[in-house]
Formats: sequence, C-alpha cells, structure tokens
Amino acid sequence: MKLLSKNFEPSQAEAHYYRYWLDHGLFHAQDKSAKKPYSIVIPPPNVTGMLHMGHALNNVLQDIMIRYRRMQGYNALWIPGMDHAGIATQNVVEQQLAAEGISRHDLGREQFIAKVWEWKAKSGGTIINQLKRLGCSCDWARERFTMDEGLSRAVRQAFVRLYQDGLIYQGDYIVNWCPRCHTAISDLEVDYKEEMSYLWYVRYPLTQGAGEIVVATTRPETMLGDTAVAVNPHDPRHRDKIGKYVILPLVNREIPIIADEYVAQEFGTGAVKITPASDPNDFLMAERHKLPIVKFMNGDAVINAEGGVYQGQDRYEARKNIVRDLESGGYLSGREPYSHNVGHCYRCATDIEPTVSRQWFVKVKPLAKNAINAVSKGKTRIIPDLWESTYYEWMNNIRDWCISRQIWWGHRIPVWYCDCGEMIVALTEPTACPACGRTTLRQDEDVLDTWFSSALWPFSTLGWPEKTAALKTFYPTTLLITGFDILFFWVARMMMMGLYIMKDVPFHDVYLHALVRDEKGEKMSKSKGNSIDPLAMVDKFGADALRFTLAAFTAQGRDVRMSEERIEGYKFFVNKIWNMSKFIQMNSEDYAPAKIEESERSLADRWIESRLQVAVGEVIKGLNDYRFNEAAAALYQFIWHELCDWYVELVKPVLYGKSQAGSRRAAQESLLRVLGTSLKLLHPFMPFVSEEIWQHLVSSEDSVMVSKFPEPEDLQRDEDAEYRMGIIMGVIAAIRNVRGEMGIAPSKKLAVIIQAPDDGPREVILRGEDYIRNLANLGDLTILAAVGTEPGGAATAVVSDMTIYVLLEGLIDIAGEKLRLEKEIAKVAKDLTLVNRKLANSDFRAKAAPAIVNKEEEKYRELMGKHALLEAALRKCRDLDPGAPASID
Repeated sequence: MKLLSKNFEPSQAEAHYYRYWLDHGLFHAQDKSAKKPYSIVIPPPNVTGMLHMGHALNNVLQDIMIRYRRMQGYNALWIPGMDHAGIATQNVVEQQLAAEGISRHDLGREQFIAKVWEWKAKSGGTIINQLKRLGCSCDWARERFTMDEGLSRAVRQAFVRLYQDGLIYQGDYIVNWCPRCHTAISDLEVDYKEEMSYLWYVRYPLTQGAGEIVVATTRPETMLGDTAVAVNPHDPRHRDKIGKYVILPLVNREIPIIADEYVAQEFGTGAVKITPASDPNDFLMAERHKLPIVKFMNGDAVINAEGGVYQGQDRYEARKNIVRDLESGGYLSGREPYSHNVGHCYRCATDIEPTVSRQWFVKVKPLAKNAINAVSKGKTRIIPDLWESTYYEWMNNIRDWCISRQIWWGHRIPVWYCDCGEMIVALTEPTACPACGRTTLRQDEDVLDTWFSSALWPFSTLGWPEKTAALKTFYPTTLLITGFDILFFWVARMMMMGLYIMKDVPFHDVYLHALVRDEKGEKMSKSKGNSIDPLAMVDKFGADALRFTLAAFTAQGRDVRMSEERIEGYKFFVNKIWNMSKFIQMNSEDYAPAKIEESERSLADRWIESRLQVAVGEVIKGLNDYRFNEAAAALYQFIWHELCDWYVELVKPVLYGKSQAGSRRAAQESLLRVLGTSLKLLHPFMPFVSEEIWQHLVSSEDSVMVSKFPEPEDLQRDEDAEYRMGIIMGVIAAIRNVRGEMGIAPSKKLAVIIQAPDDGPREVILRGEDYIRNLANLGDLTILAAVGTEPGGAATAVVSDMTIYVLLEGLIDIAGEKLRLEKEIAKVAKDLTLVNRKLANSDFRAKAAPAIVNKEEEKYRELMGKHALLEAALRKCRDLDPGAPASID
C-alpha cells in the first residue's frame, strides 16, 4: 500500500481526484434505477457570473447533501446549469461593442444576438469551472442553459398555455424602468441606496377662496404628472378640504383633493401629491379613485410635451428649474434635508424611474393560491420555518407579474401581429395570418423576464414538455438550497409554475441559507475591502478547508461570518486528519486481519468505537435536519479531540510497547475501522483529503464516494466504556490543569495521590491506572479510599467525589512563583488600565478608524483573560502557603 506523503498537497489532490471522479462517472445518476431517487436542481448562476462567497456557500451545502445521499444509496442527481441573465449579458456585450465604437442598433437584432452567442461560447460560464474547483459533484452531462433549445421550447409552451388559460394578458401598468437600459426590470433587479436629498414643501392653491394645501415631496419634477392631492380621511387638519380642487402650480391644471387611508399622516404635512405615472403606490391609488394618468416623461427620463416649458429637459435638470420657478412664483414654502432610499438599476447603476408602459403580465393570484396551500399543508417545507410567515405575507399580497423586457437577449415573446389587427400566440412562428392570410407578420419586440424561464427550471431541466424518463424519476425534486433573498422572486414563482404545469410541487424541501458576511457581521463588498475571494482561499488553504468552514458556520437563521483566519483554522484540521492518518498507516503496516477476542479489546478500544457511534448519529441528524454547523461540529469534536487527542495517545503504549500481539492487533483494528468510518463521515464535507487517505489506507480500488455511509446501528454504543473512560479522562484533565496552572513543564514527572471513597470510581481508576500514568506523565500514583491527613505542599483538584493531590515538593519554588505571579499580575493590570482608559474616551471611539478600535477591544479581552488565569494560579499558590495575604490589588 502506497505511503502517504509528508504533507497533504491540496492543489495536486483536487486536480487528480476531480478528474478521477469524472472519468469513472461517479456523479452520474440513472434515469431508471431501482434505487430511491433524490434530486437537486442548482440555482443557475448567471452566465456572466464569477464565483463569490455566497455562491461558494450555496453550492457547498448542495454538494454536502448530494454526496451524503449518494453514499446512502440513493439515485442522487444534481442538475447543473446557467441562467442567460438577459440584462446583465446584454450589458456586457454592449460594453464590448462600445469599446469598438459600435452600438447594438448598428448591428441590428440578429447580428447582435449572434455576437452574444459568440461571447457566451468564448467567455460565458466561467463560474461553472470555478464550481468544479470547489469539488461540486454535479451530473455535468446534464448541464442546461436557459436559452438552450429544450428550455426555449419549454418557455414557449408555458407562455402559450398560460395565455390560453387567460393567465397572461397585455396592459398598461407601472413598472421599474431603467432609462439607460430602456427596459422594465423586476423588483429584485433594483438596488436601493440611502441618499441625502431634500423634502420640498409646495403650496397648491385652492380653486375657490384664498386657501391652500401644502404637500411634501422628494421629487418636485414629478408634479408635472400630478392628477390629485391625497390626505388621510382621519386627519383633522385636512378633513374640510376633501372633495375640493387645487391648481397645480406651474402647470395650471385643476386637480382634486381625495381621501385615502394609505396616506401616512405623520409624513410631511399629511398631504401628498399623486403622480400615477411615476409612483407604484400612486398608480394603485389612481386605480382606486379612477384618476387620469399623465405620462410626462419619455423612456430616456426626458420631459415630454406634457411637461410644457420643461419639454426636452432631463429629469434632474427639470427638477432644478422647477424648484427655481416654484420659489420665484411663491409656491415653495420651504425645504429640509431628507434621507431616503433611491432605487438604481442593478447593472448600470442608473436611477430607476417608475413609469407606466404597455407590458405583458401574468395573473398570479390564481397561481398563488395553490402555492400557499402547498406550504400550509406540508407538501413543501420551508427551512428554517421562520420564513414561512414571510412567504405567506408576500403570496397573499402578490401583484401581477410583469414578464416583458425591452431588450434583445432573451426568450422572445411568442406573439405575432398582422397589419389587419390580428394577434397570434403560437408555439412556432406562423406562416400566414389566420384572419386575412397575409404572410407579412411581425413578432413582438419584447423578450421574457429572465425569471420566467427560471420559474420552469425544476422540470424544464428534466426534459419537459417531453415526458422523459428523467422527469418521471426525479420530479418533484427533493431539495432546493438557495438564499433567502430570492424566496419571492424565484422560489415562489417555481412553486406557482410547478403546481400549474406539473400539478405537483417542484420540491419537497426548501432550505434558505443566510448571507455571508465578514467576521464583524458587515456585508461583504469590494468597495469596503472586506470581501473574500473563495478561489483565493482555495489556492491558499485548499477547497476542503473552505468547504468545512462554510459548513461549520452555517447555522439556521443566522448569517455566516467568514474570515481568512477561520478558514486557516480548518486548514489545521485538514493537517490534523492527515497526520493522524499517517500515524495509523505507520503503525498498521504489520496488521493482518484476524479474529479479535473480546478480552483483547482494551477499554480505550471500546470507548472510541462507542464515541464513533455517537458521532455517526449526530452527523446524520445534523444533515437530515439541515443543521450543517451541528454536523460539522460533531465531526470536529470527534476527530480532533476524541480520536486524535485522546484515543491515539491512549493506544500509543500498546502500539510502541511490548503488549500482547492480540491487544496490539485489536488497537490496530480499531484505528483502521474508526479511520475508515471517519473518512466516510468526512467525505461530504472534505471530499479531496478523505478520498486521498481512503485510496491509500482503505481501498485503492474504489472511491470513498461509492462506499456506504455509516448508520447508527452499524456500531453498538458501549455506555459502560464511556462511563469508565469519562472518569479516567476527568482525572487526567484535572492533573494536566494543575500542571498548567502551576507552570510545571510537561516533561517533569509528577507524584499524585487520589482519594476515591466510592468503590465504583476507585475500581475504574485502579483498572485505568496505566492510562493515567502515561497521559498525565506521572512518576508515582497512589489510589486510596481515604487519605487520612491531607498531604502538605500539594495542589488539589476535585473530580466527582474524588480528590486529587498533586505533590509539588521539589517541583516549584512556591514563594518565588508567588512573587513572579504578583509581578506579572501588576504588569497586566497596568496594561489593562491604559487600554480601558483609551476605550472609555469618547473622542477616541469617534475619531479612530474602526479597525483600530476593534484592535484595542480585542487587546482588552486578551488582557482580561490573561489576568484571570494569573489570579487563578496565584490563588493556587496561596492555598499551598496559607500564611500569604488573601489578595493583591
């Protein structure tokens, strides 16, 4: 068997074993199989995307689950793919053309689309190869793209069916509009940023009498499209004005004062201007009160003829001029600084301009009803369940979905028009008008919202609208893992479309993970300089360390706090596993399988196999409940602390000494069996290091990926061994603590007396005397039922009902140690005073950089910890010398 190298080399192992898995087809699932199906569809990353830490978290969690279920014997399928990302991709290609001095309009639609496909072939989809570097075990032979031929057919089929069922219509509605991209965009594609501006107070004179009503607005330029002023019907300040009319300043149009409970009495003066063409809430109010809609702005955010003298002006130029004219006309009663959220296009950062335009919509209320019922009846679980109420609230208040976009890259809407006025909705391009026979038909210019094709993802990727074997086997899918931030925009839409088209939910479980933030809990961003590149971490520490860190910090309902130091910490865990495996390999070269008698198995052998049983159960429970952090913690605790820190040390004398052959073989067998099971438990989290060790120590013929995942009943828990070893380990730990507190070198042998009045514990430590001697490094060990006179010059510790006396005579100079500790405590106390004074200074906290303040706070915590340890050691010395003073300052 080939020996493990001195160190684990992640980059070599990752490249080698990923190719090995691909070559052996280990990621592939069968369309027809006697195995129970288990399926996940990947949230398709944008074709323009590059791997960030959010992608890493999302895909590592999926890979953990798919590897886990695959090893449990499921026919496990993870479908990969990419989203065509309409606006984002079009912007990328347009920018490349702009660098050559060309616009898409210069090329025309067909040539531009050809350019996009050309870009996609050369540069698109980089993120797929980046996912492979993480170890993602997708069935790559099934990779899909939302613009491939099969998915395009699915999109047309879904559109036509929805239209024929009266669930798609065309109408005028207010949408988020990007004046730069010249398209409607979804709410998800709007980035809101808090900006300082002003709240302007404008006088609207009553048409009759000398009165007026003052409105507050953050966008005075939109008054060109005002069609009413609204107040709350319960507001006593304005009740007498309801039903009257005012003159719209600068425009001189008469508009009514209406009452609507939507108006917040505490905002501004309690009176607001209603501009249905430029505000979503105003648009809905206009529908309720049957107000006219005045479109005063073009698609490029330039004022049109409805704006009178301001025609041709950009919206912000018009704002400046309107404020000037309001002031000169005596209409402006004041202004005040005001901070509010301003929407920006997520791609080009242009300020969004809500506008009314003719768009295609899906009626979602009928679809939402079934999606609500599916969750309420448990057909689909949302995990953690705290998101259920948010899901219900959004679905119960859902608005019709605008599915049209005014761009070129995407699924073109399958609607054709004839000059005779006929509109044809069809799966394939019609050759002639069914009404008049003309052949000169023109297709709708718009494309479908990217989310429309993504809503079909769980079944379109499996071959729908064809009745494929894959669709029959794997739909509904088992699990969806995604970020909570697209619960509405993607998860809810997949629920609606899956139930509408497939008559079944698209997935049984939805696990929503939180955001990845920096170690201080702040959102990662390049501008802040606190983002972490996952590929750089893979290069530096290896994919296994990054993967385990992500799992270890993924707790349900809590953001994942990430730092390079945390990833490095789990790199040390990888090294610990590697070194432990080398130790086992070196000490089992002469091992030959043979029947082990129960009498040859030591207490330590029985204990570690029982603790392994506990770890197996905890890992399985953690993964089954999607509590990734708990599963990772169980693995870490077992491998690092119980296996490496305790069991390996406990059996070294058996392996190195002159023990009986049977006892040595029993220890070797336990080491190998525990290692093999540990590698299986580790594999979903750390696929590369587990595979390399497996193929060196367990089986060079097969991958750990095809081994059977451990089950709790595979091993029987030995409660007696755990009880006995718990007592022994408690004694060893207590002696080690005394050694550490008193500053006694690990190499110095100690003399210890243990008073154990109870027969049971005393019998345990008598039989475990060798373990205590070896691991606590004792010269003399005396175990008594009662000590009689307490030995002088001894440090004491209590474990259960036992008293442990560590004899210190000749080991330390108690007086000298007290003096040293007192001096050290005084020094630490002085440092604490200086740091505390600095932190208590409000000017320091206000003016110093956050990193400097954090550094001082960390220094304070370290000094406090050190101070506590020194005080404990000093108290221990005073216990040994009762004549000393009780305390020191």
